[in-house]
Amino acid sequence: MTIVRSKAPLRLGLAGGGTDVSPYSDTYGGCVLNATIDLFAYCTIETRDDWRVEFRARDLGEHYEGPAQPRLPLEGGVMLHKAIYNRVVKQFNDGQPMGLTVTTYSDAPPGSGLGTSSTMVVAILAAFQELMQLPLGEYDLAHLAYEIERKDCALSGGKQDQYAATFGGFNFMEFGADDKTIINPLRIRDHIANELQARMLLYFTGRSRDSARIIDDQIRSVTHEATTHKAVDSMHALKRIAFEMKERLLRYDVDGVSALFRESWLAKKSMAESISNAGIETVADAAMDAGADAVKVSGAGGGGFMMIFVNPVLKLDVVDALSSEEGHFVKFNFTATGVQAWSL
Repeated sequence: MTIVRSKAPLRLGLAGGGTDVSPYSDTYGGCVLNATIDLFAYCTIETRDDWRVEFRARDLGEHYEGPAQPRLPLEGGVMLHKAIYNRVVKQFNDGQPMGLTVTTYSDAPPGSGLGTSSTMVVAILAAFQELMQLPLGEYDLAHLAYEIERKDCALSGGKQDQYAATFGGFNFMEFGADDKTIINPLRIRDHIANELQARMLLYFTGRSRDSARIIDDQIRSVTHEATTHKAVDSMHALKRIAFEMKERLLRYDVDGVSALFRESWLAKKSMAESISNAGIETVADAAMDAGADAVKVSGAGGGGFMMIFVNPVLKLDVVDALSSEEGHFVKFNFTATGVQAWSL
């Protein structure tokens, strides 16, 4: 029996999130600034000789076991696991089924706003890459993960998560028509990353959300005649903010980054009504009243994780102010490494 393992980092969406979603990115070009953190999606693949396949998503409580086939139906639980298996068998194993057990779990739940589902796809693919010694570069791996999730499974979403998990670190990403993607790794000096981290709190609202539904709302806003102008203007603003935040971050203008966080959240909320809600606004108001400089939801919105930007000397005031809410704070560090896989 051969055993391989992998882990891929989750990410914080700092600016530009939403502009990586079609049709906006295809028409106008999108750009995103994000950074990976030390929360991960994990995968273990164990080969087996009984010609059966088993998928276990331990954190979701989902399980599937059945005979190895060239193609598994994409229904029921662990759909992403099945879709990855189908693509790998078809594209890299001459259509021949494989007997194996795939076990996964994540440090954050789906719908958290940290790109959990896409990161899991990258982690599983990287494990298959290690198992089968597939000749895939970083762009290849990320694009394949995108195709499996968005095309094979028809799940709505953007493009940043797969590339963030694959490349790791601080990245400025540009997306255009015909799947054109350019990843610009940023050389953020340690003292700048340390100051940014010192000023940030990561707060889980206690509410996961259906990011695909929220993104569908965003797409409708961009394509519906009654809302197109407002939604597109909001996305233009998000793209401009992403460029500006990259420049301010590289120049060590962390106060400027804070101001852009505020502006970015206001623009983000203008894209679709489902991006914010009463619960998020309650937490945001309490944090701001306690001295926070800015609050922004990571990911599509609607729940999940919130990033709170605050002077470090006031961090405990914000923590105390939110102690009565249902969510909780999560410690994190920025990480410079993307997906990793290894054999036992």
